[in-house]
Amino acid sequence: MKFAVPLALSLLTSSVMATSLDIYDASRERNIPITVDFPVQKDLCTTNNKCKVAFVSADYKVPYLKYQLMVQNLNEMGYLTVAVDHELPNDPPLSKKGDLYQTRIENWKRGAETLDFLQSNISLSYPEYNFQNILLVGHSNGGDISAWLASENKSYISKIITLDHRRVALPKTAKIQVLSIRATEYPTVASALLTEKEQSKYHSCIVEIENSKHMDLTDYGSEKVMNKVRLITKGFLSGESCTKLKQQA
Repeated sequence: MKFAVPLALSLLTSSVMATSLDIYDASRERNIPITVDFPVQKDLCTTNNKCKVAFVSADYKVPYLKYQLMVQNLNEMGYLTVAVDHELPNDPPLSKKGDLYQTRIENWKRGAETLDFLQSNISLSYPEYNFQNILLVGHSNGGDISAWLASENKSYISKIITLDHRRVALPKTAKIQVLSIRATEYPTVASALLTEKEQSKYHSCIVEIENSKHMDLTDYGSEKVMNKVRLITKGFLSGESCTKLKQQA
């Protein structure tokens, strides 16, 4: 089901495993389509024992619900997932000309504002979940959006996982744990990633999956690659070392 809701959201029944709705941001006159999927063991989530939250951001032109393998993996690990549709019909197209870092900033800022708005405006509707300790997940342009927000020193961001994002620099801070899973199909701007020294310093990890394609990191991709993504993601969120994560690739 899909319906518009005011800024103050009414509570959703916990019996629903997935709910799609539009959140209205009055300050930007913007409807934000989201789909919320609950943890497999959602009954363990209470106001006294809040469960984890992940925001999932799609690549440009990839339907935002085509990351179900990632979403299901996170739900199995106890996360409430909020999949976000960042691209509305009236939005300007993503720039493909000039200095793409400069010309795409408008898109990344808009996406970051959307995630920040959601964090502060839907938490009351889900009191059994911890919106002060959020995992950001993003593929390609969605990863750039996530990295942009992570660079803004938001105290509620604890971890970020990017799937083959290509331009925005990952956060360089010990306060945010970073995992970036890389495909080998396209090059990435070097400044977007962390050096080996930086990975060690900030306890972050860059993992490349050999012979993988950009779209393998979506539901359209290779089952073999997504199985590796699932294992790497699970290991990262369970606190495994970067060395061990790279062995999963």
